[in-house]
Amino acid sequence: MNDSTLPIGIFDSGLGGLSVLRTALRMLPNERFLYFGDVANAPYGTKTEEEVYVCARRVTDGLMAQGIKALVIACNTATCAAAAQLRAEFPDFIIIGMEPALKLAHDQCPDGRILVLATPVSLASQKYRRLYESYGEHAVSLPCPGLMEFVEHGDIGSESLKAYLREKLAPFLADGQAPAAVVLGCTHYVFLKKTIAELLPPSTRILDGNEGTVRQLERRLARQGLLAGMPADGQRRALAFSAPADSGEIAARAEHLLRIPE
Repeated sequence: MNDSTLPIGIFDSGLGGLSVLRTALRMLPNERFLYFGDVANAPYGTKTEEEVYVCARRVTDGLMAQGIKALVIACNTATCAAAAQLRAEFPDFIIIGMEPALKLAHDQCPDGRILVLATPVSLASQKYRRLYESYGEHAVSLPCPGLMEFVEHGDIGSESLKAYLREKLAPFLADGQAPAAVVLGCTHYVFLKKTIAELLPPSTRILDGNEGTVRQLERRLARQGLLAGMPADGQRRALAFSAPADSGEIAARAEHLLRIPE
């Protein structure tokens, strides 16, 4: 089998990375994908960086063993904790990570307040601190422990979710100066875009890094001659999860999330 015909591996701590898979399916119509959600070890966002690395390495080894031509770490937390080390360990392999769209928000709203929603581990990482030092002049970092679990349970619009978000956003709306942009710094949060938008003025831009990540993946594949030249036959995606006892329910939630329009 020619390397260019191999699938692309994508993984996340759970279901959030499906938002990246959804974008990749649209932007790379000739490619096939293997998706792994490490739901048995979720959430990553409240673990130590070393614990996240151990999880990420285990998943990476499993996907590589199945035969993939590139790996997308569709998790901001795992990118911060593990991407650099994985790239050092596999220097000849394409490994693409996530980055909060803070630069995009800075470019689009250079003088407006920017609110970055992310997990505590992501916001405490050196990778994020470097990004913030370059583009965070008007940004506020807002850790959101517990928010990804709503998506994991298939909840993208309940009153409980809205109450959580109202409490988090209230301090930034109370003075009448709503943020110019909200950056969704976790792939889970992308599925909450519509609900978050309902709680903000129409003028607030809601940004994420999914398209930028897939564009970077496409560039790297093209550079190494690994873009699939023909449309993929049959099923373009395969999903797997690390909780087999609950796999039927998890798979049903995953299919529901993939059907949500971008």
